[in-house]
Amino acid sequence: MVYGSLPFRKMNGLGNDFVVVDARASGLRLDAHAARRLANRQHGVGCDQVIVLEPSAAGDAFMRILNADGSEVAACGNASRCVAALLGEQLGRPDVVVETAAGLLPSRVNGDGTVTVDMGAPRFGWEEIPLSRPADTNAIDYRFDTPACSLEAPSAVNVGNPHAIFWVDALERYDLAAIGPQLEHDPLFPERANISLAQVLSRSEVRIRVWERGVGLTRACGTAACATGAAAARRGLTLRTLSVALPGGVLGLDWREDSNHILMTGPWSLDYEDVFDFGEPAPAA
Repeated sequence: MVYGSLPFRKMNGLGNDFVVVDARASGLRLDAHAARRLANRQHGVGCDQVIVLEPSAAGDAFMRILNADGSEVAACGNASRCVAALLGEQLGRPDVVVETAAGLLPSRVNGDGTVTVDMGAPRFGWEEIPLSRPADTNAIDYRFDTPACSLEAPSAVNVGNPHAIFWVDALERYDLAAIGPQLEHDPLFPERANISLAQVLSRSEVRIRVWERGVGLTRACGTAACATGAAAARRGLTLRTLSVALPGGVLGLDWREDSNHILMTGPWSLDYEDVFDFGEPAPAA
């Protein structure tokens, strides 16, 4: 498909950056090749995910999410905040609903530069993650060994996409860039998985680093923060209301007992608006 010149917005949530394309009027559908071109940091715009806004009958817009490798995923927490802020400004109201392949995300644009998104209920069934075999997802009977490190008994949560959380005493002891690809593609995860290392600091604070499926190391991952918060509370390590610190900043989480939904609050940013000219095919990423 020939795309020509494509207007876009560059946005980010805690450094997790996006190319946002508004296709509601044009009906444009970006394929995996186009997403890789846009996400390429040497020959494209550069981003972790390409976000395509499409018409929605159930919400204010449908958010299609394409990873940097061109794969499509169902959820992205940081992008949800950016899109909610964009829609709120366009519609002139603070409350909007973003539709994703994972469901509807009611969102509220706050007056302090943050957005609160209802990320829905976490899922813990082994077949819901999914895993390749039955397992207790609170602490999976699994061990990962390399000459440099050992990790075991991760928690698994699906918050629109699969997450595995390994609990560690100190994040700095682990080279996530080296072990992340192996864990993402482990046979335990038939649809691959987002891999987080989590360090509990107190009953209300956790630090994490994330290897994101189809992206790699990222400065922030909203669904990983939600998954970690739910898993930490489920294991009795933290309260249900807590902050999750990532390399790009801090997200506030409230896993509500009344609804079982996770409310995520954090900042968003519009970096700039521009037009990308696809022109001739660029070198591969």
